[in-house]
Parts: sequence; structure tokens; C-alpha cells
Amino acid sequence: MEGKPLKLLAHRESRFVAVGLFQLVLDWTLFVILTACGVPTIWSNTLGRTCIAVLGFALHGRYTFGEAGQSRLGWQRFARFAASWLSLTACSTVAMQAIREQWGLSAAWIAKPGVELVLAIVSYLVLRRWVYR
Repeated sequence: MEGKPLKLLAHRESRFVAVGLFQLVLDWTLFVILTACGVPTIWSNTLGRTCIAVLGFALHGRYTFGEAGQSRLGWQRFARFAASWLSLTACSTVAMQAIREQWGLSAAWIAKPGVELVLAIVSYLVLRRWVYR
């Protein structure tokens, strides 16, 4: 019984990473395609993150933070998720725009996964402690 909470946590973190990597690949791909087509960085980043947001909410609510087959979804959780998503998207978009302005589009493409990784750490804590509690 002592090892069960640690085992559950390890599984939760593994599921968070798996869902997060899936989201990152989709988000990054959309960002690169849109910016390569001339869509401004601000809109490309926001649109990419928007496209994966609902998918992420559902996957995290069902698989990452759900327990014993019980999902943790609902409008109250979605409202908290949306608030955290808006904050993290603003941070991501400001960072991506600054990188593009300072070092160019190619640098923004390269930097996006790193920016999102840092934000993923914050996201995990917010999702675990506030959104899906």
C-alpha cells in the first residue's frame, strides 16, 4: 500500500508527458506551417495552441488525471482550464514573438519546443492542483 501513491504519481506523470508530447507535435507543426505561409507569429501561435486546447483538456481529464475509469471533465473544470490556458498562451505568444523579432523565424521554429517545455512544467502544476483537483 505504501508504494501505491508513488506508483500512481509516476503513471500520472508518464501520461502527462505522453499527452503533452502529442500536443506539442501538433502545436509545433501548425505553428511552422502557418508561419511558413506568412501568418504572423502571434496568430500562428495562438491558433496552434487553440486547436490542441480542447483535445488536451479531454485527454488530460480522462487519462492523465482521471482515476479508476472516472474522467475529470465538466464545465467548472473547463472554465479553470480555459483561464490557465489563456495565461499560458499569452506567455508562449509573447516569447515566440520576441524570439522571432530578435533572431528570426527559424529561431522561433527551433525555440518553440523549449518554450512549451518550460510552460508544460507550470501547466502540470496548475492542472494537477487547480483544474482537475
